[in-house]
Amino acid sequence: MNSSSEHSRHIPREYEIKHSNWLRKMLHAYWVIVIVHFFIQIGCYLFLQYNRAPLDFIVNVLFWPTILAVFCILLTSYMDRKFPSCSFITMSITSTAIAWTIIHVNYDIRIMPAICLLPIFASVLFFDSKRVWFIFSLQMAGYGLLLIDPAYRAYLSSFDMVSIPAFLILATYVAQIIVTTGIEVLDDLQTSVNAKKDLIVRNAIIAKQSKTDGLTNLYNQSSFKDYYEKAFEYANRGMSLHLALIDIDDFKVINDTYGHRVGDIILEKVSLIIQESITASDIAARYGGEEFALLLFEQSFEQAYELVELIRQKISLMGHLELGGASITVSIGLKAYNLDSSKDTLFEEVDACLYAAKRTGKNKTVTSLVLA
Repeated sequence: MNSSSEHSRHIPREYEIKHSNWLRKMLHAYWVIVIVHFFIQIGCYLFLQYNRAPLDFIVNVLFWPTILAVFCILLTSYMDRKFPSCSFITMSITSTAIAWTIIHVNYDIRIMPAICLLPIFASVLFFDSKRVWFIFSLQMAGYGLLLIDPAYRAYLSSFDMVSIPAFLILATYVAQIIVTTGIEVLDDLQTSVNAKKDLIVRNAIIAKQSKTDGLTNLYNQSSFKDYYEKAFEYANRGMSLHLALIDIDDFKVINDTYGHRVGDIILEKVSLIIQESITASDIAARYGGEEFALLLFEQSFEQAYELVELIRQKISLMGHLELGGASITVSIGLKAYNLDSSKDTLFEEVDACLYAAKRTGKNKTVTSLVLA
Protein backbone atom coordinates (compact mmCIF):
# COMPACT_ATOMS: atom_id res chain seq x y z
CA MET A 1 0.00 0.00 0.00
CA ASN A 2 1.42 3.35 -1.03
CA SER A 3 -0.52 5.73 1.20
CA SER A 4 -2.69 5.86 4.25
CA SER A 5 -5.64 6.79 2.03
CA GLU A 6 -5.28 3.38 0.40
CA HIS A 7 -5.25 1.87 3.87
CA SER A 8 -8.49 3.64 4.76
CA ARG A 9 -10.32 1.76 2.02
CA HIS A 10 -9.69 -1.39 4.03
CA ILE A 11 -11.32 -0.08 7.21
CA PRO A 12 -14.19 -2.46 8.04
CA ARG A 13 -17.61 -1.21 6.96
CA GLU A 14 -19.03 -1.65 10.46
CA TYR A 15 -16.22 0.61 11.72
CA GLU A 16 -17.12 3.36 9.24
CA ILE A 17 -20.76 3.22 10.31
CA LYS A 18 -19.63 4.38 13.77
CA HIS A 19 -18.44 7.67 12.29
CA SER A 20 -21.93 9.17 12.40
CA ASN A 21 -22.19 8.26 16.09
CA TRP A 22 -18.87 9.97 16.76
CA LEU A 23 -20.03 13.10 14.96
CA ARG A 24 -23.09 13.28 17.19
CA LYS A 25 -20.96 12.79 20.29
CA MET A 26 -18.68 15.60 19.12
CA LEU A 27 -21.75 17.81 18.67
CA HIS A 28 -22.74 17.08 22.27
CA ALA A 29 -19.19 17.91 23.37
CA TYR A 30 -19.37 21.30 21.61
CA TRP A 31 -22.67 22.04 23.32
CA VAL A 32 -20.88 21.45 26.61
CA ILE A 33 -17.94 23.66 25.55
CA VAL A 34 -20.23 26.52 24.53
CA ILE A 35 -22.30 26.33 27.74
CA VAL A 36 -19.23 26.05 29.99
CA HIS A 37 -17.54 28.95 28.18
CA PHE A 38 -20.69 31.07 28.61
CA PHE A 39 -20.84 30.57 32.37
CA ILE A 40 -17.08 30.89 32.87
CA GLN A 41 -17.17 34.28 31.16
CA ILE A 42 -19.98 35.39 33.47
CA GLY A 43 -18.05 34.13 36.50
CA CYS A 44 -14.86 35.88 35.42
CA TYR A 45 -16.73 39.12 34.83
CA LEU A 46 -18.41 39.00 38.22
CA PHE A 47 -15.52 37.84 40.39
CA LEU A 48 -12.33 38.79 38.54
CA GLN A 49 -10.94 41.99 37.14
CA TYR A 50 -12.43 42.28 33.65
CA ASN A 51 -11.56 45.26 31.46
CA ARG A 52 -14.84 45.36 29.56
CA ALA A 53 -17.82 47.66 29.81
CA PRO A 54 -21.07 45.85 30.70
CA LEU A 55 -22.67 46.40 27.28
CA ASP A 56 -19.49 45.44 25.45
CA PHE A 57 -19.21 42.30 27.58
CA ILE A 58 -22.83 41.26 27.03
CA VAL A 59 -22.81 41.91 23.27
CA ASN A 60 -19.28 40.97 22.18
CA VAL A 61 -18.28 38.35 24.77
CA LEU A 62 -21.53 36.64 25.63
CA PHE A 63 -24.18 37.26 22.98
CA TRP A 64 -22.56 37.14 19.52
CA PRO A 65 -20.01 34.38 20.20
CA THR A 66 -22.70 32.20 21.80
CA ILE A 67 -25.23 32.88 19.03
CA LEU A 68 -22.61 32.04 16.38
CA ALA A 69 -21.64 28.79 18.15
CA VAL A 70 -25.28 27.72 18.68
CA PHE A 71 -26.13 28.50 15.06
CA CYS A 72 -23.18 26.42 13.81
CA ILE A 73 -24.10 23.47 16.03
CA LEU A 74 -27.77 23.54 14.99
CA LEU A 75 -26.81 23.83 11.31
CA THR A 76 -24.46 20.86 11.66
CA SER A 77 -27.19 18.83 13.38
CA TYR A 78 -29.55 19.61 10.52
CA MET A 79 -26.98 18.71 7.88
CA ASP A 80 -26.19 15.45 9.68
CA ARG A 81 -29.86 14.44 9.50
CA LYS A 82 -30.59 15.65 5.96
CA PHE A 83 -27.22 15.28 4.23
CA PRO A 84 -25.13 12.78 6.24
CA SER A 85 -22.47 12.64 3.51
CA CYS A 86 -21.64 16.29 4.30
CA SER A 87 -21.60 15.81 8.08
CA PHE A 88 -17.82 15.74 8.43
CA ILE A 89 -17.37 18.98 6.47
CA THR A 90 -20.03 20.86 8.41
CA MET A 91 -18.70 19.48 11.71
CA SER A 92 -15.19 20.57 10.76
CA ILE A 93 -16.35 24.09 9.94
CA THR A 94 -18.40 24.24 13.16
CA SER A 95 -15.54 23.06 15.36
CA THR A 96 -13.18 25.55 13.70
CA ALA A 97 -15.62 28.43 14.08
CA ILE A 98 -16.21 27.65 17.77
CA ALA A 99 -12.49 27.21 18.50
CA TRP A 100 -11.35 30.47 16.89
CA THR A 101 -14.33 32.40 18.25
CA ILE A 102 -13.33 31.37 21.78
CA ILE A 103 -9.69 32.21 20.98
CA HIS A 104 -10.71 35.64 19.67
CA VAL A 105 -12.82 36.40 22.73
CA ASN A 106 -9.96 35.35 25.03
CA TYR A 107 -6.94 36.28 22.94
CA ASP A 108 -5.22 37.79 25.98
CA ILE A 109 -4.92 34.28 27.48
CA ARG A 110 -1.71 32.85 26.05
CA ILE A 111 -2.72 29.20 26.31
CA MET A 112 -6.06 29.71 24.56
CA PRO A 113 -4.83 29.05 20.96
CA ALA A 114 -4.30 25.44 22.04
CA ILE A 115 -8.07 24.93 21.73
CA CYS A 116 -7.71 24.86 17.95
CA LEU A 117 -5.93 21.53 18.39
CA LEU A 118 -9.22 19.89 19.42
CA PRO A 119 -10.61 19.70 15.84
CA ILE A 120 -7.27 18.37 14.57
CA PHE A 121 -7.04 15.56 17.07
CA ALA A 122 -10.76 14.82 16.80
CA SER A 123 -10.22 14.16 13.08
CA VAL A 124 -7.82 11.34 14.04
CA LEU A 125 -10.89 9.26 14.96
CA PHE A 126 -11.75 8.93 11.27
CA PHE A 127 -8.37 7.46 10.24
CA ASP A 128 -8.19 9.50 7.07
CA SER A 129 -5.14 11.62 6.23
CA LYS A 130 -7.08 13.87 3.87
CA ARG A 131 -9.51 14.76 6.65
CA VAL A 132 -6.66 15.60 9.01
CA TRP A 133 -5.11 18.00 6.51
CA PHE A 134 -8.53 19.43 5.67
CA ILE A 135 -9.00 20.31 9.35
CA PHE A 136 -5.50 21.81 9.39
CA SER A 137 -6.36 24.05 6.43
CA LEU A 138 -9.49 25.25 8.26
CA GLN A 139 -7.43 26.11 11.35
CA MET A 140 -5.00 28.10 9.22
CA ALA A 141 -7.97 29.86 7.59
CA GLY A 142 -9.38 30.68 11.06
CA TYR A 143 -6.02 32.02 12.15
CA GLY A 144 -5.81 34.13 9.00
CA LEU A 145 -9.26 35.61 9.62
CA LEU A 146 -8.32 36.57 13.18
CA LEU A 147 -5.26 38.39 11.92
CA ILE A 148 -7.61 40.80 10.16
CA ASP A 149 -8.61 42.12 13.59
CA PRO A 150 -6.09 44.90 14.45
CA ALA A 151 -6.56 44.36 18.19
CA TYR A 152 -5.68 40.69 17.94
CA ARG A 153 -2.80 41.38 15.57
CA ALA A 154 -1.43 44.06 17.89
CA TYR A 155 -1.51 41.64 20.82
CA LEU A 156 0.63 39.08 19.02
CA SER A 157 4.38 39.29 19.11
CA SER A 158 6.53 38.38 16.12
CA PHE A 159 7.25 35.09 17.82
CA ASP A 160 3.49 34.45 18.20
CA MET A 161 2.87 35.16 14.53
CA VAL A 162 5.30 32.42 13.53
CA SER A 163 4.86 29.95 16.39
CA ILE A 164 1.07 29.52 16.04
CA PRO A 165 1.26 28.23 12.41
CA ALA A 166 4.32 26.17 13.32
CA PHE A 167 2.42 24.75 16.29
CA LEU A 168 -0.51 23.82 14.01
CA ILE A 169 1.80 22.16 11.48
CA LEU A 170 3.56 20.16 14.18
CA ALA A 171 0.26 19.06 15.75
CA THR A 172 -1.11 18.03 12.34
CA TYR A 173 2.06 16.06 11.62
CA VAL A 174 1.68 14.21 14.94
CA ALA A 175 -2.01 13.56 14.12
CA GLN A 176 -0.94 12.23 10.73
CA ILE A 177 1.49 9.81 12.39
CA ILE A 178 -1.29 8.62 14.71
CA VAL A 179 -3.61 8.12 11.72
CA THR A 180 -1.01 6.17 9.75
CA THR A 181 -0.19 3.97 12.72
CA GLY A 182 -3.87 3.43 13.51
CA ILE A 183 -4.61 2.44 9.91
CA GLU A 184 -1.76 -0.07 9.97
CA VAL A 185 -3.14 -1.52 13.20
CA LEU A 186 -6.62 -1.72 11.68
CA ASP A 187 -5.20 -3.42 8.59
CA ASP A 188 -3.38 -5.95 10.76
CA LEU A 189 -6.57 -6.59 12.75
CA GLN A 190 -8.60 -6.95 9.56
CA THR A 191 -6.02 -9.35 8.14
CA SER A 192 -6.16 -11.35 11.36
CA VAL A 193 -9.98 -11.40 11.30
CA ASN A 194 -10.01 -12.48 7.64
CA ALA A 195 -7.47 -15.20 8.37
CA LYS A 196 -9.61 -16.40 11.27
CA LYS A 197 -12.71 -16.42 9.04
CA ASP A 198 -10.82 -18.36 6.37
CA LEU A 199 -9.66 -20.83 8.99
CA ILE A 200 -13.22 -21.27 10.26
CA VAL A 201 -14.48 -21.85 6.71
CA ARG A 202 -11.68 -24.31 5.96
CA ASN A 203 -12.34 -26.16 9.20
CA ALA A 204 -16.05 -26.27 8.38
CA ILE A 205 -15.27 -27.65 4.92
CA ILE A 206 -12.86 -30.22 6.35
CA ALA A 207 -15.41 -31.18 9.00
CA LYS A 208 -18.08 -31.60 6.33
CA GLN A 209 -15.73 -33.60 4.12
CA SER A 210 -14.90 -35.86 7.03
CA LYS A 211 -18.62 -36.53 7.59
CA THR A 212 -19.87 -36.83 4.02
CA ASP A 213 -19.27 -39.09 1.07
CA GLY A 214 -17.41 -37.24 -1.65
CA LEU A 215 -19.34 -38.80 -4.53
CA THR A 216 -22.95 -38.67 -3.31
CA ASN A 217 -22.70 -35.79 -0.81
CA LEU A 218 -24.60 -37.95 1.68
CA TYR A 219 -23.23 -38.77 5.11
CA ASN A 220 -20.55 -41.45 5.12
CA GLN A 221 -20.64 -44.71 7.08
CA SER A 222 -18.70 -43.28 10.03
CA SER A 223 -21.10 -40.33 10.38
CA PHE A 224 -24.10 -42.63 10.01
CA LYS A 225 -22.91 -44.76 12.91
CA ASP A 226 -22.61 -41.64 15.09
CA TYR A 227 -26.11 -40.50 14.14
CA TYR A 228 -27.46 -44.04 14.60
CA GLU A 229 -26.05 -44.11 18.12
CA LYS A 230 -27.63 -40.76 18.96
CA ALA A 231 -30.93 -41.71 17.29
CA PHE A 232 -31.16 -44.81 19.44
CA GLU A 233 -30.75 -42.68 22.57
CA TYR A 234 -33.69 -40.52 21.48
CA ALA A 235 -35.73 -43.58 20.50
CA ASN A 236 -35.23 -45.00 24.00
CA ARG A 237 -36.87 -41.81 25.29
CA GLY A 238 -39.97 -42.28 23.14
CA MET A 239 -39.13 -40.77 19.74
CA SER A 240 -40.22 -42.79 16.71
CA LEU A 241 -37.36 -44.24 14.66
CA HIS A 242 -37.26 -46.31 11.48
CA LEU A 243 -34.20 -47.76 9.81
CA ALA A 244 -34.08 -48.51 6.08
CA LEU A 245 -31.31 -50.02 3.97
CA ILE A 246 -31.40 -49.48 0.19
CA ASP A 247 -29.26 -51.44 -2.24
CA ILE A 248 -29.00 -50.97 -6.02
CA ASP A 249 -29.89 -54.20 -7.78
CA ASP A 250 -27.27 -55.80 -10.05
CA PHE A 251 -24.87 -52.90 -9.56
CA LYS A 252 -21.84 -55.08 -10.25
CA VAL A 253 -23.27 -55.83 -13.69
CA ILE A 254 -23.55 -52.07 -14.36
CA ASN A 255 -19.91 -51.54 -13.39
CA ASP A 256 -18.70 -54.51 -15.39
CA THR A 257 -20.76 -53.62 -18.47
CA TYR A 258 -20.60 -49.81 -18.60
CA GLY A 259 -17.59 -49.03 -16.43
CA HIS A 260 -17.09 -47.52 -13.01
CA ARG A 261 -17.63 -43.96 -14.26
CA VAL A 262 -21.18 -44.84 -15.27
CA GLY A 263 -21.59 -46.63 -11.96
CA ASP A 264 -20.60 -43.42 -10.16
CA ILE A 265 -23.19 -41.46 -12.17
CA ILE A 266 -25.88 -43.95 -11.16
CA LEU A 267 -24.88 -43.63 -7.51
CA GLU A 268 -25.13 -39.84 -7.77
CA LYS A 269 -28.60 -40.04 -9.35
CA VAL A 270 -29.90 -42.47 -6.73
CA SER A 271 -28.52 -40.33 -3.89
CA LEU A 272 -30.19 -37.25 -5.38
CA ILE A 273 -33.57 -39.00 -5.45
CA ILE A 274 -33.08 -40.04 -1.82
CA GLN A 275 -32.17 -36.48 -0.80
CA GLU A 276 -35.19 -35.04 -2.60
CA SER A 277 -37.58 -37.57 -1.01
CA ILE A 278 -36.66 -37.54 2.68
CA THR A 279 -37.68 -34.83 5.15
CA ALA A 280 -35.37 -32.28 6.76
CA SER A 281 -35.26 -34.27 10.00
CA ASP A 282 -34.20 -37.55 8.33
CA ILE A 283 -30.64 -38.81 7.91
CA ALA A 284 -29.37 -40.38 4.67
CA ALA A 285 -25.95 -41.96 4.25
CA ARG A 286 -23.97 -43.94 1.75
CA TYR A 287 -23.26 -46.95 3.91
CA GLY A 288 -20.89 -48.63 1.48
CA GLY A 289 -20.56 -49.37 -2.23
CA GLU A 290 -24.06 -49.29 -3.70
CA GLU A 291 -25.84 -49.47 -0.32
CA PHE A 292 -27.60 -46.56 1.38
CA ALA A 293 -28.92 -46.26 4.93
CA LEU A 294 -31.81 -44.06 6.11
CA LEU A 295 -32.83 -42.98 9.61
CA LEU A 296 -36.44 -41.79 9.51
CA PHE A 297 -37.88 -39.80 12.41
CA GLU A 298 -41.19 -38.34 13.57
CA GLN A 299 -43.46 -40.46 11.42
CA SER A 300 -45.53 -43.61 11.64
CA PHE A 301 -44.46 -46.91 10.16
CA GLU A 302 -46.99 -46.45 7.35
CA GLN A 303 -45.51 -43.06 6.50
CA ALA A 304 -41.98 -44.46 6.56
CA TYR A 305 -43.05 -47.32 4.29
CA GLU A 306 -44.70 -44.89 1.85
CA LEU A 307 -41.54 -42.78 1.78
CA VAL A 308 -39.17 -45.66 0.94
CA GLU A 309 -41.66 -47.02 -1.58
CA LEU A 310 -41.77 -43.60 -3.21
CA ILE A 311 -37.97 -43.66 -3.46
CA ARG A 312 -38.05 -47.18 -4.97
CA GLN A 313 -40.68 -46.25 -7.54
CA LYS A 314 -38.94 -43.03 -8.58
CA ILE A 315 -35.72 -44.94 -9.15
CA SER A 316 -37.40 -47.73 -11.13
CA LEU A 317 -39.22 -45.26 -13.41
CA MET A 318 -36.13 -43.23 -14.28
CA GLY A 319 -34.38 -44.04 -17.56
CA HIS A 320 -30.63 -43.48 -17.89
CA LEU A 321 -28.90 -42.42 -21.09
CA GLU A 322 -25.69 -43.86 -19.70
CA LEU A 323 -27.40 -47.29 -19.73
CA GLY A 324 -28.88 -46.85 -23.18
CA GLY A 325 -32.18 -45.64 -21.77
CA ALA A 326 -32.58 -48.60 -19.43
CA SER A 327 -33.72 -48.16 -15.84
CA ILE A 328 -32.39 -49.60 -12.62
CA THR A 329 -34.09 -50.91 -9.49
CA VAL A 330 -33.35 -51.02 -5.80
CA SER A 331 -34.23 -53.41 -3.01
CA ILE A 332 -35.12 -52.08 0.42
CA GLY A 333 -35.29 -53.41 3.94
CA LEU A 334 -37.28 -51.45 6.53
CA LYS A 335 -37.93 -51.93 10.23
CA ALA A 336 -39.23 -49.79 13.08
CA TYR A 337 -37.52 -49.42 16.44
CA ASN A 338 -39.18 -51.18 19.37
CA LEU A 339 -38.27 -51.45 23.04
CA ASP A 340 -36.85 -54.95 22.56
CA SER A 341 -34.44 -53.72 19.87
CA SER A 342 -30.81 -52.97 20.31
CA LYS A 343 -28.68 -51.09 17.79
CA ASP A 344 -27.14 -54.28 16.50
CA THR A 345 -30.31 -56.38 16.39
CA LEU A 346 -32.30 -53.69 14.60
CA PHE A 347 -29.59 -53.26 11.99
CA GLU A 348 -29.28 -57.03 11.54
CA GLU A 349 -33.05 -57.37 11.11
CA VAL A 350 -33.17 -54.61 8.49
CA ASP A 351 -30.19 -56.11 6.71
CA ALA A 352 -31.97 -59.50 6.70
CA CYS A 353 -35.08 -57.82 5.21
CA LEU A 354 -32.89 -56.28 2.51
CA TYR A 355 -31.37 -59.68 1.73
CA ALA A 356 -34.87 -61.19 1.60
CA ALA A 357 -35.93 -58.52 -0.91
CA LYS A 358 -32.92 -59.40 -3.07
CA ARG A 359 -33.56 -63.13 -2.77
CA THR A 360 -37.27 -62.94 -3.61
CA GLY A 361 -37.13 -60.98 -6.83
CA LYS A 362 -35.54 -57.56 -6.13
CA ASN A 363 -37.17 -54.16 -6.77
CA LYS A 364 -39.27 -54.42 -3.62
CA THR A 365 -39.46 -53.26 -0.01
CA VAL A 366 -39.46 -55.97 2.67
CA THR A 367 -40.45 -55.09 6.21
CA SER A 368 -41.00 -58.55 7.73
CA LEU A 369 -39.03 -61.74 7.39
CA VAL A 370 -42.25 -63.70 7.91
CA LEU A 371 -43.82 -62.16 4.80
CA ALA A 372 -40.61 -62.63 2.87
